[in-house]
Amino acid sequence: MNIQTRTKKPTNVSLDQSLIEDAKALGINISQAAETGLREAVSEERSALWRRENATAIESANAWVEKNGLPLAKYRPF
Repeated sequence: MNIQTRTKKPTNVSLDQSLIEDAKALGINISQAAETGLREAVSEERSALWRRENATAIESANAWVEKNGLPLAKYRPF
């Protein structure tokens, strides 16, 4: 889904007053900056959650490679 086609929902947030003043003075779109920051925070948390949920499988795969080496390593040109 394209960002332009997403439905926006008005939301009230409390932000540091001096930060808001600085952003306005610099011509920063506060709504867009907040959305960008929230999008990044959600993405980072989803990644962290995935790593936690898959930690056992990742550890197992790493242990296998440590014991057996990389599969098809003999075909690597470097």
